[in-house]
Order: sequence, then structure tokens, then C-alpha cells
Amino acid sequence: MRMCPKASDTSLLCADGITKDFPGVRALEDVSFDLKEGEIHALVGENGAGKSTLIKILSGVIPSSEFQGRILQEGAPTHFVTPRDAEVAGIAVIHQELALVPHLSVGENILLGNEPHRRGVIDSDRLFSGARDALERLGLDIDPRLELSRLSVGLKQLVEIAKALHKDARILILDEPTSALSEEETRLLLSLVRDLSSQGTSVIYITHKLEEVFEIADRITVLRDGCSVACGRREDWNRDLVVHHMVGRPLRELYPGRRREPAEPVLEVDNLTVRDPRNPDRDCLREISFHVCAGEVLGIAGLMGAGRSELLSTIFGYPPGPFHGVVRVGGQPVTIRSPGDAVRNGIAMVPEDRGTQGLVQIASVLENLTMSHLKRFCTGGIIDRHLEYQQSMSQSRTLRIKTSSILVPAATLSGGNQQKVVLGKWLLHPPRILLLDDPTRGIDVGAKVEIYNLIDRLASDGLAVVFVSSELPEVLGVADRILVLREGRPAGEFRSDETTQEMIMEAATT
Repeated sequence: MRMCPKASDTSLLCADGITKDFPGVRALEDVSFDLKEGEIHALVGENGAGKSTLIKILSGVIPSSEFQGRILQEGAPTHFVTPRDAEVAGIAVIHQELALVPHLSVGENILLGNEPHRRGVIDSDRLFSGARDALERLGLDIDPRLELSRLSVGLKQLVEIAKALHKDARILILDEPTSALSEEETRLLLSLVRDLSSQGTSVIYITHKLEEVFEIADRITVLRDGCSVACGRREDWNRDLVVHHMVGRPLRELYPGRRREPAEPVLEVDNLTVRDPRNPDRDCLREISFHVCAGEVLGIAGLMGAGRSELLSTIFGYPPGPFHGVVRVGGQPVTIRSPGDAVRNGIAMVPEDRGTQGLVQIASVLENLTMSHLKRFCTGGIIDRHLEYQQSMSQSRTLRIKTSSILVPAATLSGGNQQKVVLGKWLLHPPRILLLDDPTRGIDVGAKVEIYNLIDRLASDGLAVVFVSSELPEVLGVADRILVLREGRPAGEFRSDETTQEMIMEAATT
């Protein structure tokens, strides 16, 4: 393990002593980073660590005149004035938000801006032939004439890579490439990245998912607070060491580690069955029964498609299809036909997709925090803006929401801080039951730890929490008990302090 290297003649691409200031903020300070030919180099760090700024410099979005330090290619200083300069130099960035046109064909997207012409007219035969060659290089059997919108998110991601390779990119920068992918699509992408590396393509891989880092990276560089703090080969690292460097403090235990004695059941579900709307002959949930006590965290585990999200959305009054079963709150049967019914019965939910289901992105942090509780701020039908602002500020401080102002749009916040806003809007008027659907998906490890501690505090204050996660260590670390689902059916229930990942996986798969 060592500090990140300075410029090297053996590096394909090197950032040497990069310092970048924005008004009032130093985003990068003396950062060094290098990439070798055919290497997969993971760049990790919390949100705000400087990863995006460094990538913008390496890809020409921030021109050479606007930062201090040097960019070198194969040991020679180079200057990027525009992203086109970096593209010509063989550098391509695959962003989390794909730069594709959904209503064009796959082939038209791959050659967009580089279409072959004949006498001033696009030569369709050459276009689709070139696109097919790019797809075959990735081992993809996709018809280049197919409309892009008909592909899954994972295949669209691969089309973006084919587009970059058609431009003779020698360096791929992948920014959170699996954040919206299924497990199967993720495996396909990681396999492809390894194949490209073996063929000589160099990859800068940016992700919050440390399991992916340890699966494919050759080297790992950690950024923290705008500085490159450590770099080393993958075999020199372990998860705890990466986390330690990312957050700047030892984290022997990511999770609070406290277990609570259960009280009386607050939420009881008996024989819940939900019809699959896409297949009337199939149930997506069948005969699910469980209970959650006040002050307890119940984890829901299972493979993708096991019915975890469908279970929570049904309890919250938004079932995917027709359903039957009994739900009790505080021992009394309740009828929940809509999210409004759920809220009136003391149930709140943080959905899996915070961006489209949990937040109004263009609304301010303040508006997102208070919009579910406006009656609390009204007198005679008029909103008390001063009271609304005071309570929003108090909630923002309590949850440590990092923002320049609670009046800025929620879309400007990092993923972890957006998730805190989604939690915060329910905690202004705390519910009795809190449903959390993969609440740490796509956020950095520091924000995850804050959310773990918040869940622990809420349970200690008497809330009943139902916690869904795709990460087994997280379920074991946060939950008191764990209900395992398999293909929409209960497959086992475990106390977290008496079980292992292997036991949960066996229940989920056999």
C-alpha cells in the first residue's frame, strides 16, 4: 500500500499533481493517478471525494487551462481543451446516465456523429455493417437495425461501450456502470470488462459497490476530501482497509451491532398472496406471514425476483396486482388500498427508486421534507412558512443532510443525501412502522454507515422497521430477525446473531 504514484513513462495515462478549485471550494489537491495498458484501475471514494472532478479533467470536460498539474499520455504531456480532444486521444467516458437516443436504431447510436456517407447521403449498409463489427467485438448478438428502446438497460450499457470502441477508444472510463443493472446484467458487464482488459483496453472503473472492485480491479486508488490517499494492487487490500481510507477513520464494525429485545407486535401480516399482473396464472407473492415488533428491525432477504419489493409495496397500499390476506397494525385489522391508507395507519415507506418514487427532483429540499405534512404547518388554510422552514432546518441538521441550502432542488444533492431527505420527510411526523426498500443502494459507504446508525436509533426509539437489502452482510448487520423469500414464498426465518450468509443463501436458493 502506498500513496498514489507521480507521473510515469510506463503509464498509458497519468494525472500528475492535479489541483482544481471551484469558487470557495478546493475540489482536488495534488492528486496523482495513473493507468497502465490493459489494466482495470478502480477509483473509489465517498460522494464529494473528487472522483467526478478528476474524471472531467481526464476527459476534457474541464480544460487544461482551468486546473494546475499535468496530464500525460505515455509519458508525454497533453492538453485537452474540449471533450473532443480527449476522444481523439482515445478516451471515452460511459456515464451513469447513458448518452444514447432511444428512438434511433442500435447501429445509428453506435455510429452517431461518425456516419459513413456516399455522395452526401448516409450509407446505411456501411453504417449497419460497422455497427455489427463493433457489437461482434463485444460478443453481442444484437441486430444493429433494432430500435434501441427495445433493449434492456444492461444491453444499452453495452451498446454505449460498443459506440466507444468503434471510435477506437483505448481507455474506457466507466462511471457507476451497474447502478441500474440486474444481477445477471451486472455479471455480463463485468465479464465484458475483463475481456476488454485482456485484449489491451484500459479501464478506469468507478463504483460504490466494493464487491465489484474486488472482483475485477487490478489496482485500487482511494480519493478522500479531494486528495489521493492510497493506491495499491487489489491483493494488498481488503474491504475494511478500503473503507478505512475512504472515510478517514477505522471501521472495524460497519454496523451498530446492538440487538434489541422485541416488544409487542406492531405489524402482523397473515397469508398475504398477490397475483402477478403479467401472468394471471401465477402469484408473485404466496401465503406470506410474519410480524414485526416495536423496537425491532426485520430484514427481508432473497434473490432478485423473490418478491421483496412487491411485499413492501403491497403493505404500503400499492400492490402490483390483485391480492388477499390480513394486515394488522397494533393488533387491529386494517384495510390498506392506497398509500394514503397506509400513512393514516402509521406506515411509511422509503422506496427502492428514490429518484422517481421518493423525491420530487425539481422541488427544493424543504419542499420534499414537508410536502407530506403540510397540514401541520397550516393555520386557517395558510402555510406558516417560518415554521415550515424552522422544522426543515432542524430535520436537515439532525440527519446531517449536506447541502448549501434547503432551498436548492433535491436533484442537486448526492445520492446519500437524497436518501436522507426521503427518510426525513417521514420522520418529521414519525410513523409506527417504517418500510425500507434497499435504502443504501447506490450510495457511498460513509452515507451507508449514517443510515445504519439512523435505523438503529429509530428502532431504539420504538419504531418497527422492515428492511429490504440486496446485500447479505447488510441484512445480517442491521436486522434483528431475517425473513428469507424464494420465488415469492417464505423460505425460512432466522435470528441474525445465530445465522450466516451461507445459511441465508441456501434458504434463498434451495
